[in-house]
Parts: sequence; C-alpha cells; structure tokens
Amino acid sequence: MNIVYSFIGVALDQKKNGDKINHWRPTIALATSNEIHFDELHLLWQSNYRSLSEELIAELKERAPQLKVVSHIVDFDDPWDFEEVYSKLYDFAAEQKPDPEANDYYIHISTGTHVMQISWFLLNESHHLPGKLLQSHPATGKNSRNFTIIDLDLARYDMIAQRFAAKQKSDLAFLKSGIATRNRKFNALIETIEKVAVRSSEPILLTGPTGAGKSRLAKRIYELKKLNKQISGSFVDVNCATLRGDQAMSTLFGHKKGAFTGAVSDRPGLLKAADKGILFLDEIGELGLDEQAMLLRAIEEKLFLPLGADQETGSSFQLICGTNRDLHREVMAGNFRKDLLARIDLWSFKLPGLADRREDIEPNLEYELQKYSLKSGQHITFNKEGYELFMRYALSPQTAWSGNFRELNAMVTRLATLSPGGRIDKATVVAELERQHERRAPENGELLSQLLEPDYLEKYDSFDLVQLEYAVKICQESETISEAGRKLFPVSRTLRKTRNDTDRLTKYLAKYNLTFDKIKAFPYFE
Repeated sequence: MNIVYSFIGVALDQKKNGDKINHWRPTIALATSNEIHFDELHLLWQSNYRSLSEELIAELKERAPQLKVVSHIVDFDDPWDFEEVYSKLYDFAAEQKPDPEANDYYIHISTGTHVMQISWFLLNESHHLPGKLLQSHPATGKNSRNFTIIDLDLARYDMIAQRFAAKQKSDLAFLKSGIATRNRKFNALIETIEKVAVRSSEPILLTGPTGAGKSRLAKRIYELKKLNKQISGSFVDVNCATLRGDQAMSTLFGHKKGAFTGAVSDRPGLLKAADKGILFLDEIGELGLDEQAMLLRAIEEKLFLPLGADQETGSSFQLICGTNRDLHREVMAGNFRKDLLARIDLWSFKLPGLADRREDIEPNLEYELQKYSLKSGQHITFNKEGYELFMRYALSPQTAWSGNFRELNAMVTRLATLSPGGRIDKATVVAELERQHERRAPENGELLSQLLEPDYLEKYDSFDLVQLEYAVKICQESETISEAGRKLFPVSRTLRKTRNDTDRLTKYLAKYNLTFDKIKAFPYFE
C-alpha cells in the first residue's frame, strides 16, 4: 500500500467562492492525482479547525471513495514553537509503528507551518518516520507534474548527509580542543553536548570534580556558537567563590554611583557585559541566596535591577553554570534555591575526572605538550624511557589523579621546563614522580585497596590494617627489605638474640599474601 501523512492546509485547503475544480487545494490534489495513487491518507489537524477538517474529509470520501482517510487531532499551543511541535510529532511518529517492508510511506511537506514541515523532515531523516518526502505544487505550463518526490536514502543525497556528518564531526573535535579522546562514555557525552550547544539557548549545567575541564568546555561551547553565528556577544567568566556581599551584587548586576560606600561611578555588571553572549558562572553553588533570586529573574525575564538603580536593565545572554557540588543536596540543606536549580538543570552534564578516563591520558598528554611547545617556542618531547615511565605511572590504578586535568597540566609544565635540551628523560620523570609522592599523602586505604584482595576488609581487623598500612609505607621508602626491617623494629630488634629483620618482615607480610618486591612496585618508581 501507498500511505501518506499530511497536515491539513489551513489556508490552501479551504474552498474559495465554491470553486472545487480550478483552485489548487493540496489535500484534494493528493487524493485525486493521476500521477500517484494513495491507498491511505493520515490527515493531521488541530481541534480549532474542526469544521474545516470535517468538511474536507467529507469531500475526500466523495471525490476519492477508494482512499482510506485516517484522522488525527494533534493540538499545538504554538504551531511556530519548534520544541513543542517537534516533541509532539516525535510522539506521534512513535505511535505509528510503520512497516516499510509491507508498505510505501510518503510524508507530505507542503502543508502546515514551516516549523511543522521542518519537523517532518527531521523525523524522516532520522528514520523515526521512514519513507519518502512528498512536495506538491500546482501544475504549470512548463511543468505538468504536480509532485516532487525526495528519497533521502538515495545515493544522490549521500553527499548532503556526508556534509552534515562532517560538520558535526568537526564540531565534536572543536569541543574537545582537537584532542582525539578514546573514552566511549566521554565521547558520547560530548556528542550530546554538541547537539545541545548548536540547537538550544537554554541554561547548561556542567558538574564534576575540580579540574575536570568545566571552564575549558564552557569556553569551547561559546566559541562553537560564535563560529555558527548563533551569538555575537562576549564570553564572560566569573568564579562565584570569589564573590561576597555587596561585591557579588555589584559584580553581577552592576550598580549606580553612590549605591554604597566606594561606589564612585556607575558599573554595568557582568550580566550586562554578557549581553548577546554567554555568561559562565563557575562554582555557582557558592552564590548567595539573594544573588540566586536576582539571577533567576534575569534568566527568565532578561531583566534585573542594578544596585541603587530606579529602573531595570536588560540583558539577553545564555547561561552556563559549573559546580563540583551536589546542588540537589544543597537545596535540601537550604543553601541553594530549588526554583533556580530547576531552571538551570534542563541540560545537566557530569564531566568525569581524569581517573575515570585513563585511556584519554595519552592524547591529553600530547595536547599539553603541544600547547607548551607553542607557548614556549621550543619543541618538547619525551624520550622512550621517560615516556614509558610516565605512562606507567599515569595509567596505574594507584594514581588517584585527584587534581584531574589541572594536575596533568602542572606535571607537564614542570617536566617540560626542567627537561634537558627539550627532551623529557627518565631522570626528569623520576624527579617529578618523587615530588608527587612526597607532596601527596595516600588516601585512606588507598595503598591496601590495591595490594590486598578485594574482600580484605572482611578478612582483617581495622587495628591490623592500620599497622599494615604503616609497614607498607616504610617498605616503599626503603631501598631493601633489611632497611625496612631496621626502621620497623628499632627497639625489639635489640632485645632479640638474632637480628634477622628480613626474615621477620617477610613472615609478617606473608600473612597478608604480600612481598617486599610487590610493595616496591606500587608507586612505579625506579
């Protein structure tokens, strides 16, 4: 069967002066065409056009009795609102359950608002409503055909699809700063963010640990939207943790001269500075409740009142927020407004830390080296031994990467700065890893969780584990097992007839299925 989906043409499908023959009416033309035969017409209409719909359906039954007309009421509050129209047509398409093997489907794109037609196209292109696009038009003297059929699955449209795919791939690479990341979940996250960035101007909330790259991603989103000519204003970046009291209000919303002590001149504020651009509020969880209330109104109404002003001012900006806090818990604790969270949580993305993206360490290391080389004007590379040692440390599960990408950036900066002749050798890496080891105290249980069996907490008392963790730390700091024994048994060894510290420590470690060599391998120092 040939099945066609179409909107009623609210203006075009109406009769004019009782003329049923000469006036071109797209729905009637579909039903009575000599060029293409349809067995089933799914006609979509809004309930406020009921009389037109009933009259049209009655005329279809009269003029094309062989055609089965299936009527669908799909109401839109605003038929020009893309989000609403696409959402409702998406739900409609999901209910249809088409069978392309048994039937040929057509989607008529010549009726309805332009937003409806675009939504039809997108649903067809994404195969949510498979079939061919059908464009109808009155016949002319030069062209007697009333229809144009567009089959997006045909090879001649592949180049168009490839251009869209190439553009999206370029946008994804742009958001990742050109870094060929390998983590599947992170890449999927960036794909979603790319779609939101180019299609929406609603607030975006970026969450995740400090140093995970929220600020950099926010700036890349801005640059992508600027390249696509979606915004023309500036990128305004503010760390809310630095804002307190009147300073916070003044910095964000501006003030008039004399509004408070020290206000010697007018100040427009950062919301105004971000007009037609993007305002990035990093650590938004640090913002006070009064500022949160004013920010909510500025987001919803694009209006706010500067300190000391009698008249409101406006600013049309897109908001991106960053936080390492759980804002839902902050709401429960009374530290964050529930209504503001609801407003900024429409698009929420949690960025993983570096420890959760270890396969991305290598490409990010290359990126940091290239960035340093460009900045310093000196080409910096690893030699083979230095690179292998650093990657062994970087990929080790024992390396916490608590500082995330900031920590990686800092390490690369130190390594590159101290590298002899622009080559980061093994000795330079060893010195850096020793520095890391000295300045970072292991987290509770971090050593033992890697050295012992997964169920070690069920096997050993907490008292014994505290003692073992200290013994492991001494072993790591010692060159030999006998040296570690002397440090661990400085008093008791003097009271023993034989002072075989090596044997004593070996037997102690064996109770936990450990050896000195296994412990020494833990930090990957050589």
